[in-house]
Amino acid sequence: MKLISWNVNGLRACEGKGFSDVFRQLDADFFCLQETKMQEGQLDIAFEGYQSYWNSAEKKGYSGTAIFTRHQPLNVTRGIGIDEHDHEGRVLTLEMDDFYLVCCYTPNSQDGLKRLDYRMRWEDDFQAYLQRLDAQKPVVLCGDLNVAHEEIDIKNLKTNRHNAGFTDEERQKFSDLLSKGFTDTFRWLYPEQVTYSWWSYRFQARQKNAGWRIDYFVVSNRLQERVSDAKIHTDVMGSDHCPVELDIV
Repeated sequence: MKLISWNVNGLRACEGKGFSDVFRQLDADFFCLQETKMQEGQLDIAFEGYQSYWNSAEKKGYSGTAIFTRHQPLNVTRGIGIDEHDHEGRVLTLEMDDFYLVCCYTPNSQDGLKRLDYRMRWEDDFQAYLQRLDAQKPVVLCGDLNVAHEEIDIKNLKTNRHNAGFTDEERQKFSDLLSKGFTDTFRWLYPEQVTYSWWSYRFQARQKNAGWRIDYFVVSNRLQERVSDAKIHTDVMGSDHCPVELDIV
């Protein structure tokens, strides 16, 4: 089974840069999107054999998640059940027969870390949500989690040390999540591989490969034995992020 996750940085814009072609080429069972920046129905997009589910932000042109799937979910949940967090379309959960699939677009702490306090509340509440799911059946979490966890996950670590996405606080929260029974699949399989999934549009960052690995597939530890591969599709354009992949058996 192949799962893809991609922050498309505006699905309508990405569609104009070849999204549908990429979708068909990657040929996934589940294709999870973050930062769709649209309401369902604003773009006429559908793929034969797939159902789509959406969680759009109340603010138009902002945030948002979606999942295209070949498999019928048992249940679909939008948000995490906490009002403070559930207006920006950041979490979409499909309950499948033997796992939960959670597509997440984690809030950015923003310039000057003006949203870091909120981000910390989000982390605590979101991790509690994942633990509740994990108590029922294994979890596959994917998305733009807006943190480069380890030094290997960022090119310019010294100049970004206290910037949003690479603060000690955010990195510790990711460590906390892993300590609660979860695995960062790419880093588990490839502990020393330097590969990024996001590059700033400024300073020719992508051409210089001055990137960050902030897009993840994280699974409940008991799914480790089913993980056959994890990939980062750095050659795919169309967004400032590239798609990431999880293959499970």
